[in-house]
Amino acid sequence: MFGLGMGELLVILLIALLLFGAQKLPEIARAIGQSFNYFKKGLRDVNDEIENNKENKKRK
Repeated sequence: MFGLGMGELLVILLIALLLFGAQKLPEIARAIGQSFNYFKKGLRDVNDEIENNKENKKRK
């Protein structure tokens, strides 16, 4: 994952835990997950629109 080993990921998690606290981390992770979902949905919508335009041009 991004060229990071298990040790690096643990250090990053520990730093995040120290910076934000144990109660804020789930909220932050949830917000990041929702952001990724919105982004992926937007990409799917754009791809669908492009495919629909291609199909419409072929029919004409």
